This record gives sequence, structure tokens and C-alpha cells, in this order.
Amino acid sequence: VNKRPMPDLKSTEIATALSAAMAERRLVRLTTRYDEWVVCGYVVSLGPGFVMILVVNDRVWLDGFECFRRPDIIAIEDDPYADFHEKALERRGELIPDAPPVSLTSIEDLLRTAGEAFRLVTIHCEGVDPEVCYIGHVHEVSGGHLVMREVTPAAEWEIEFERYPT
Repeated sequence: VNKRPMPDLKSTEIATALSAAMAERRLVRLTTRYDEWVVCGYVVSLGPGFVMILVVNDRVWLDGFECFRRPDIIAIEDDPYADFHEKALERRGELIPDAPPVSLTSIEDLLRTAGEAFRLVTIHCEGVDPEVCYIGHVHEVSGGHLVMREVTPAAEWEIEFERYPT
């Protein structure tokens, strides 16, 4: 993750760049309006509301999937160190997996299908508090709410389920 390097782009330019990066499997850097840092990774899935990135971390390992709201992405650029990063990933035997079966059409669909695809999900609510995230298992998404069983900082399941508006 690196400092934000570039100015904001128009949403049409970003949409075009995201589509091209996915089609060409190019390693890119994304900047969101909430983060001071950029996210390095591969665009593996695009939906009308969200973008899924396969993250490449600072130590040049594949580091899971992250989904971002399209309007929150303010900049995208090719990773200037893509050749090095891709060679390191290749030498380690790390391959770009297929995108998991997560719907990117709405927040409700995203949460529901991510909960089906993964035992644990991490949810960031940057607009509410950028310092907080929720980690847990998605139990249910319905009626405009997410019900999840969270994991404590001690890596134990909470007894009670939490309910959040979507």
C-alpha cells in the first residue's frame, strides 16, 4: 500500500480503466475517497455497483479479495512495478484465481453472496468511522439489515448476533 499519487478522475474514465484492467489482467493501483493509501491488485470482477479486487500486498503476496463501491474509486493507474510484482508472484507459484461467486449488483447481494462464499468477511464503514471494521460470519441479509456473528479481537465467536443497516 502506497501514498495516494494522483488526481481524481471522472467516473467514465475510471469505468473504462477498470474494464480494460480486468480484460487485460493488468496489475493496477486504486485510490478511494476514504483512503490515504492506494490498493494494489487485479480487477477480477465488475458489477453495476461494486468492483472486486484481488489484492497484492506490500510483501508481494496475494492477499484476498476486497470489494469497493464504484463511486468511491477516485483514481486508477497501472502499477509502475507490475513486472517485478508479477515475476515475484510467479516465482512463488501464486496464480490469479477466478473471482469468487460474489454478486456485485447491490450491497445486500454482495453481503449475502460473500457470506456464502467465505466463512469470514470484513466490513469497513469508512463513512461512519474509518478506524473501525467488523469481522464475522454473515448469518442473514434481509429487510435492509445485515445480521452477523462477529469475531472478537481474541479470535473467539461473539455469543450474540449483531444487526446492522445495509
